[in-house]
Amino acid sequence: MSGTLYLIGTPIGNLEDITLRQLRMLEEVDFICAEDTRVTLKLLNRYEIKKQLVSFHEHSSKADAQRIIDRLTSGESCGIVTDAGMPCISDPGEVLVKMCAESNIDIKVVPGPSAVVSAVALAGLGSGRFTFEGFLPVNKKERSERLEMLRGETADMVFYEAPHKLRTTLSDLAAEFGDDRRISLCRELTKIHEEVMRVTLGEAVQYYDENEPKGEFVLVVGGAPTEKVNDLTLEQAVEQVRRLIEMGERPVDACKAVAKETAYRKGELYSAVCGE
Repeated sequence: MSGTLYLIGTPIGNLEDITLRQLRMLEEVDFICAEDTRVTLKLLNRYEIKKQLVSFHEHSSKADAQRIIDRLTSGESCGIVTDAGMPCISDPGEVLVKMCAESNIDIKVVPGPSAVVSAVALAGLGSGRFTFEGFLPVNKKERSERLEMLRGETADMVFYEAPHKLRTTLSDLAAEFGDDRRISLCRELTKIHEEVMRVTLGEAVQYYDENEPKGEFVLVVGGAPTEKVNDLTLEQAVEQVRRLIEMGERPVDACKAVAKETAYRKGELYSAVCGE
């Protein structure tokens, strides 16, 4: 019988941010796959856990992954961790999880801290929606295409960035989204020098032109503003509602969606559609 792959979250900075279940699973699995074994060893030593560590990082091959899968299919259990936070999100472990899923190996999650969710909670932008973009492409053409695609995104956008690339990324974001777009720069989350800067992109560019970026950053950029469409007649708005209903939306949800994009109230649209 095959073993189980456990996706185990680890602290994103403060080593006290670990759960009892995470500690128990780190002790119980047969071996641990780590992005950087030196980083994981510090965590294990802190809690006096002795376990075999297997390196699995961005330069690991499919053959390396297959060796881990072979151990799992033979009945061993494995915990996979990343250097900080939840593994397998913008992380080499994605490859291993995909291969395990294709091999019908049981996969379970042992959740923990997440830099993405922590930054969104701290950002103070309050849109209620966000999209995780991770690290932007390094290639200039690919980066430009990605940012152009995101220009009209109305949800807040979350990016990871290293200090030595921050200035370039801020300049690129400002050039694509405009200097007035809001951004929250979350630095060194849960660590001694944790800091959140809530400014515009233009102000962020200016600040880091004058100050050296230090630490790891999570950038939360406000989404594009939505504009109400005021030139639609009520009949045209009602027709949009009908089309959504035909596509399977509930009437109340269709009316709510169209109301967000027009000057008409949800109740007004609902009465016009359902009162006919």
